[in-house]
Amino acid sequence: MAASGLILAGDVGGTKTVLGLFGSKADGLALVRDGTFPSQKHATFEEILVSFLAAGPTVPLAAGCFGVAGPIIDGECKTTNLPWLLSEKALAQAIGAPRVKLLNDLEAAAFRMLFLDPAEMATLQEGTFPDRKGNIAVVAAGTGLGEAMLFWDGQRYHPIAGEGGHTEFGPRNDLEIDLLLYLRRKHGGHVSYERVLSGPGFYDIYCFLRDTDRYPVPDWLKEKLAATTEANQVIGEAALSGKAEIAAKTLELFTEMYGAEAGNLALKCLAVGGVFVGGGIAPKLLPALQLGHFLRGLHDKGRFDGLMRSVPVKVALNPRAPLIGAAHYGARLTE
Repeated sequence: MAASGLILAGDVGGTKTVLGLFGSKADGLALVRDGTFPSQKHATFEEILVSFLAAGPTVPLAAGCFGVAGPIIDGECKTTNLPWLLSEKALAQAIGAPRVKLLNDLEAAAFRMLFLDPAEMATLQEGTFPDRKGNIAVVAAGTGLGEAMLFWDGQRYHPIAGEGGHTEFGPRNDLEIDLLLYLRRKHGGHVSYERVLSGPGFYDIYCFLRDTDRYPVPDWLKEKLAATTEANQVIGEAALSGKAEIAAKTLELFTEMYGAEAGNLALKCLAVGGVFVGGGIAPKLLPALQLGHFLRGLHDKGRFDGLMRSVPVKVALNPRAPLIGAAHYGARLTE
C-alpha cells in the first residue's frame, strides 16, 4: 500500500460523523482505520478531522471525499441539521490534501452501489437484462427520504444528487388521497414523500389507519406501544408475525408507496440500469419488501408497466454505504 495513496472519506450526519482512511489493494480499497464522532458535540467539522488524523498514520493524503447530509452548491454545504458550513477549499487546506470533494450523503451512498458484493445485496427483481448498462435510480428511506441517480455516460457512472424526497406526495387511489388529507391537517399544508416514506412516516401511516377507524387495534398492541419508545419496531414485528391486521396494512401501504416512488424516480431518469433501494429501513423490512407489494407499486406505471418489469431491483444491506461510496469517489479523484 503506497503511503501517498491514502484516501480520507467521511459520512457526515446530524447525529454522528464516521471517518475512514482507505488505501489501495489489488481488487479495490482497504480500510486502514475508522472512527465515529458525535456530531453535535463538535463546533466544526474541521475539529473532528484534526482529532481523527492526530491518531495517525501521519502520511500525506491523496484526496478527501465526504458525504454530507445537505445540498452541495459551488463546493460548499450548509449542513441540514448542524450549524456547520463545509467548503471543499477550506477542507483541502485543513487536511493537506490536493483534492477534496463534497457529495450529498445519498450521492455517496449511490456511488457505493456500484461496488456492492453479492452478499451485500438482496434481489427483488432480476429484470429482463440484469447486466445492461444505463442510468440507475437510488432511493433510500430512513430518518428521511433520500433520492439520487447514477448517470451512465457510455463508459462509467457519475453520481447525481437530488432532493426528490421533498417533492409533493402524489396519492394514487382513494385511500392514499385520504392519507394525504390526514397528513395535510397534521403537518399544516405541504406533504412531501418524506412525510410518508420515512421512519416518522411509517408511524404516521399507522396513526392514519387507527384514527380513521379503518382497522381495530388489539389491546395487546396498544399496551406494547404505550410501553415503548420504538413504536415502528413493535408495529413492524406485529405486521411480519401476522398478529395484527392494522400493523400488516400499515406495512403493506408503506411498502407499496415506497415501490411507487422508486418507480417514479426510475422513470424520471430512465433507469434501465436498475433501481437500488438503500437506507436504514429496507434491510429491517426486507421480508416485507419481498412479499410483492413494493414491486406492485413499482410496476403500476400504466403503459410503462413493461419497462418497470424489465429493470433489476436490488436492496443494499450494508449500512456504511455513504462512507464507502465517498472513499471510492475519493479514489477516482486521484486518477
